[in-house]
Amino acid sequence: MRIMGIDYGDARTGVAVSDLLCSIVGSTCVVPSRNTEKAIVDIVKLAQGNDVGRIVVGLPKNMDGTEGPRAELCREFAEKLREATGLEVAMWDERRTTVEAHNILSQHNYHGKKRKNTVDAVAASLILEGYLAYLRR
Repeated sequence: MRIMGIDYGDARTGVAVSDLLCSIVGSTCVVPSRNTEKAIVDIVKLAQGNDVGRIVVGLPKNMDGTEGPRAELCREFAEKLREATGLEVAMWDERRTTVEAHNILSQHNYHGKKRKNTVDAVAASLILEGYLAYLRR
């Protein structure tokens, strides 16, 4: 079984899938998400094609730990994924993952359109890495 990490966004959604041992991130991609239903169909196909047994969706909390409107959208998206896949869907605090993803990409000279198309996948990887580390503890 693999675990899938999701960084849900308005325009693009980052997806990361663990290896079979659920110890590291194995692959990443980005799916368009302006149409939520289409994004869910795409993610369901990825989950089925990668033998995913659990999904973890990033939960954007404010720096003080409170939740705003974006967190509610992510919770709704997670519930739709749970209904569409029948899988357990966990929420994971994603504070600073996008900032960290931008820093990682800057360090590796990813700029402009190249960065725009990659940052969500990197953020999904960071969400998944955090969740996998939590499971190992």
